[in-house]
Amino acid sequence: MNEELGRRGLPAYDSVPAARPVRAPFVRGAGLDFEEKLVPPMDGFMRLCEAHLTREEVETLCGWTVLVPISLEEDVWLEGVESSFAESTMVAGAPQVLALAERLATAVELPPETPEMCDNLDLTRWFLDGQAKTLAATRPGPWAEDLDMAFYVAVYLRAAQHSIRRGCPIVYS
Repeated sequence: MNEELGRRGLPAYDSVPAARPVRAPFVRGAGLDFEEKLVPPMDGFMRLCEAHLTREEVETLCGWTVLVPISLEEDVWLEGVESSFAESTMVAGAPQVLALAERLATAVELPPETPEMCDNLDLTRWFLDGQAKTLAATRPGPWAEDLDMAFYVAVYLRAAQHSIRRGCPIVYS
């Protein structure tokens, strides 16, 4: 990746924060770990993307394999660097992904109660274990009409925020 950044006249990306020490206790809400299970169907989310974003923006938002906390004017394709899903890896800048996810969050009126300092499976639990359904019953709106779609809006939004806040890459695997 650093070779490709150098070709674009950008500085190398070497700054990765230290992981939480193995013996340090996990503290829910600390926002140090980000992991979600992408189990709901994405159909509604993809329709939302197509309605509010260009094809190139959809590719940036949904196509990254690695999200880095630096601004990239265009996505970086690393040919020959395999990912879990493809023979190449696409690196996107978290600031660009954040801007796109914020547009979608505004469009669906994502509620402020959506977990923000997400840790291991916080969004998955909130959306799939019932808290989102309970809130949707009392606070209707575009977000509440398709909770699977709202889940993905929240995941991409919080992933970009986490990457920027922690100064760390996120790998889609």
